[in-house]
Amino acid sequence: MLEMASYEAAAYYFPNYHRDSRNAKWHGEGWTEWELVKRAEPKFPGHRQPKIPLWGYEDEADPSVMARKIAAAADHGLTSFIFDWYWYEDGPFLQRALDEGFLQAPNNDRLKFAVMWANHDWIDIHPAQRSRPYNIQAAGQISEKGFVAATEHMIRHYFSHPSYWRVQGGLYVSFYEIHSLIRGLGGIAATARVLREFRERVRAAGCGELHLNVVVWGLQILPTEQTITNIHEVLEELGVDSITSYVWIHHQPVDQFPETDYAWIRDRSLLDYEKFTAAYKLPYYPNVTMGWDSSPRTVQSESFEPLGYPYMATLAGNTPEAFKIALEGVKSFLDRGQTSPCVFTINAWNEWTEGSYLEPDTVSGMAYLEAIRDVFGTSKKNA
Repeated sequence: MLEMASYEAAAYYFPNYHRDSRNAKWHGEGWTEWELVKRAEPKFPGHRQPKIPLWGYEDEADPSVMARKIAAAADHGLTSFIFDWYWYEDGPFLQRALDEGFLQAPNNDRLKFAVMWANHDWIDIHPAQRSRPYNIQAAGQISEKGFVAATEHMIRHYFSHPSYWRVQGGLYVSFYEIHSLIRGLGGIAATARVLREFRERVRAAGCGELHLNVVVWGLQILPTEQTITNIHEVLEELGVDSITSYVWIHHQPVDQFPETDYAWIRDRSLLDYEKFTAAYKLPYYPNVTMGWDSSPRTVQSESFEPLGYPYMATLAGNTPEAFKIALEGVKSFLDRGQTSPCVFTINAWNEWTEGSYLEPDTVSGMAYLEAIRDVFGTSKKNA
């Protein structure tokens, strides 16, 4: 068995599978995104829906439930969860999976964790109607006061935890929408100052240094996503430490409807590793994507046509064997030494309604996790 002594495999974790007060207001008491998973229907011949979780429709805020996820991840070579983390001007959203599930799990020493501030607008797409524009239920832009409140929560509740993930000695904090952050804080210069002060507050709390990461992409997916044209200058002024990707389709068009071939996207995405490493001055941590199918987020009674997210093409042929080839590709890239440390992200641990999940389902079982183990092995700590 190979040993994962030098690779960091960080899976994004989407925490919308527990009860939350905002969801109760928007969708009714007890609602979670499992309701969309259960109600998904095939949209074209051969379309496999619904996807059924092997472990059932669990409550991720239950520490015993999270403990099984941690064990499965660690046993198969993952080294950390990057939690999609939501904090709006009026406070947190979907935080219980981390705060009550992961942090209270008895085995959370087996897996590192970090936060990716998913600072995009939360829009009314659960499910999404064909008509546009979608209603904005919570705005992603946040003021300096809101930013300080959110980051103080990180400092008090996360950064001193022994399992918080550090990259090159710095506490890894990622931002999903850098343009939303800049707009909310009042411009590039103001954002740079606020981030410097964030670093200072972390040091003053005795937590050490930060490692600030930004998710970058070149294609608009969600209706509110945008690009910044002078990204290099912006990142330098902001003092960012690294960049990464969230999902392959941020960079590659899925333009064969209703299905685009997974291998076609995979092979082009593997080439992106070299391209982004050459194009950016900062270290680029590559991404591996398990699949894509956002049709569960559409109104199931409406026609499925290419109207833009989530009415868009799925990825076909994303078998465990095809995913394993992607993992072999990212390992080959990392072994060339162009990225240090050898960090890569995976989409995703549990993006069930976007068709990208490592958690076992009733068809493939643990096969996607086994592919990670087969390519990268398990760490000494987790063995």
